Amino acid sequence: MHSRRIFLTSAASGLGGVALASLLRNEGLLAANDASQDEAARLAGSLKPRQPHRQPTAKACIFIFLAGGPSQLDLFDPKPHLKQYEGQPLPESMTENVRFAFIDSSAVVKASQYRFQKHGQCGMEISELLPKLAGCVDDVALVRSMHTEAFNHLPGHILMNTGFEKFGRPSTGTWVLYGLGSESQNLPGYVVLTSQSLVRGGGANWSNGFLAPSYQGVHFNSEGEPVLNLASPPGVSQDVQRASLDALAELNRIRYDRIADAEITSRIASYEMAFRMQAAAPELIDLSSESQKTLDAYGVNRRGLQNVVATADNKPRQVSKSFSTNCLLARRLVERGVRFVTIFHGDWDHHAGLDKGLRQNCDGVDQPIAALLQDLKQRGLLDSTVVVWGSEFGRTSLAQGKEKDGRDHHPFAFSMWLAGGGVRGGTVVGQSDDFGWRVANDPVHVHDFHATLLHLFGLDHLKLTHRFQGRDFRLTDVGGTVVKELLRDPPSFVAAAPAYRSESPLGD
Repeated sequence: MHSRRIFLTSAASGLGGVALASLLRNEGLLAANDASQDEAARLAGSLKPRQPHRQPTAKACIFIFLAGGPSQLDLFDPKPHLKQYEGQPLPESMTENVRFAFIDSSAVVKASQYRFQKHGQCGMEISELLPKLAGCVDDVALVRSMHTEAFNHLPGHILMNTGFEKFGRPSTGTWVLYGLGSESQNLPGYVVLTSQSLVRGGGANWSNGFLAPSYQGVHFNSEGEPVLNLASPPGVSQDVQRASLDALAELNRIRYDRIADAEITSRIASYEMAFRMQAAAPELIDLSSESQKTLDAYGVNRRGLQNVVATADNKPRQVSKSFSTNCLLARRLVERGVRFVTIFHGDWDHHAGLDKGLRQNCDGVDQPIAALLQDLKQRGLLDSTVVVWGSEFGRTSLAQGKEKDGRDHHPFAFSMWLAGGGVRGGTVVGQSDDFGWRVANDPVHVHDFHATLLHLFGLDHLKLTHRFQGRDFRLTDVGGTVVKELLRDPPSFVAAAPAYRSESPLGD
């Protein structure tokens, strides 16, 4: 049986990030520069801030995930060459042995009908559908050469958010918390906001996987009760709640003395965090302290937008209003020390009705995303906060549907962008071919993107590992190279990595 002193010196690192942080620091039980203590804290699920591998340029990330696959050909990657082939099939050599989601190789070319213009001092070309974002391009690094193996939504969502196509792996935000901990005392280090219930895989996209539960994303509602079942039942005072938690913590400590399971310390930490969130979470979503100018800039109270949808509970929901609120909440979360925020917005899966669907979605997201970038910059937060626009894949240059007014899934070449947090703004990395079909130069795989994102946080993706079932796992699996062209400053390390293999060596 373990003594109480062994418990305090080994397991309390998990509590140190939550209930007993100041006590442990005062007693010197968690030395800031002690690597072994740092690793013990990670294993126990401590959210205590930890040192990165190198000097970071980013302290926080806001990842805007546009579920369904926005059409890069209509938003970020102009292909005027396609107009010459409008209504014609692609050369057979391009579609031979290509696996499609729904269409076949007999589909014909569909050129974009939207006008692209150069913007900013950098002259980046952006579609007319995103006029507000176009005003921010000097802060944006646009990647036009993203590629992935996943050509359907569920594996694509899981891969982009966890680095692997199967369930059970830690998400990107989880890995960041595992490496760095959190600076927030009263809110989770990783928060998830959704504007529509069309996220394939649901919680698997923000799961802790085989890492401690303290690192998983916590789903917040942008209205009503911030976190379901967080509030105390009627008649239960804060004093009663505190006494109940203390008694529960003591029972958990007794259990730890018997079995020394690190999961128990994570359980205690979760209860303590929930207690503090009872006050912090309602204050977070109360926007009454924000000026009318700020609310208007994000479009929180916009009228006239048409994309009202029925969610899974059959309740109508104004998606654009919800997304605007979520963008503002993301800034408020970063201000309060939250390390990683993911905003999910859908649905961009336009197999038909591309023009109507794309216009509605862009009308809904253009203003709040631009406002978020400008607001962060004005407050001096953009330098330390990396903002990402991303999805699971893009759309094909071939038409789909009876009316030929849609596009199919396209994983071979699509676009994403980053801004802030040490990113080299006003930059375009990579290029697709004249048909937008394949990457022409500087390919960037999902693992390369993840390696670069971790690098901005000062984390070496090859060193940020966790041993599970006899193998050292990492976010980038067996691939990944930092994309130096996306970095504002020359990196202090860019480690070579094995060439990416699409076949998993795991056999699971």
